[in-house]
Amino acid sequence: MQHYLKKWLPVFVFPTLAAFLIAFLIPFLMGLYLSFTSFTTVADAKWVGLENYIEAFRSDGHFLRALGFTSLFTVVSVITVNVSAFLLALALTKTFRLTNIYRSVFFMPNLIGGIVLGYIWQLIINGLLQPLGVDVTYSASYGFWGLVIMTNWQLIGYMMIIYIAALQSIPPQLHEAAAIDGASSLQALRHVTLPSVASAFTICLFLTLTNSFKLFDQNLALTDGAPARESSMLALDIYKTFYGRIGQEGVGQAKAVIFFLIVSLIAFAQLRLTSSKERDV
Repeated sequence: MQHYLKKWLPVFVFPTLAAFLIAFLIPFLMGLYLSFTSFTTVADAKWVGLENYIEAFRSDGHFLRALGFTSLFTVVSVITVNVSAFLLALALTKTFRLTNIYRSVFFMPNLIGGIVLGYIWQLIINGLLQPLGVDVTYSASYGFWGLVIMTNWQLIGYMMIIYIAALQSIPPQLHEAAAIDGASSLQALRHVTLPSVASAFTICLFLTLTNSFKLFDQNLALTDGAPARESSMLALDIYKTFYGRIGQEGVGQAKAVIFFLIVSLIAFAQLRLTSSKERDV
């Protein structure tokens, strides 16, 4: 068996390795190099060192504003999505009629594409704000809460499915033992349920954290950064920098590298922190 594995391993590994190199590693390394150059096409790139990175922070303030907007949005979204999804999962693990239908209904928004979702919620929110004579792009706060509501609507069902799978994997003997010991519902939730689904919290926090930071389609469709790019998130700000003005491609690429480092560091820190809290039950 070992002989055959060694013989055929390159055949099975090569397609995946080739796809990884062509679709990720080579473009990533090229992008990293281009962030240190001034270019309009790859062929005319000229080395400028750290100038693009300095310009990314000092040029117009849009990048730092987008970083603050995105960070606040991520904190609010991670908390609201996970709390709502977990409470919904608790409710839908109870035995009652139409449970599976409710699960399907709550999961369905996750199947809608980001651009379509953004335009749908733009129509809904603008319809609600119409009596006030404003729309979702009237101020950054309107856009912020519009994005939060839309993100919750899209992600809660997906995270709910993960939490339901974790809740259903808890051995019933644990809850029975807690009941025999006289634990209340809240005590059983705190000391039995939450520790048992710690791995699900790790996964869901990671997914909501990275999805919130990388949000682009919905931001583009819902507000397009209006007013005056005050509701632009990091991905949209990078897009507008790269394609907005000729000669800013290098600055946009530098912002993309900074964005990658920020998301990677935060996601890694979150995984280390939450993984350390997990324990076998």
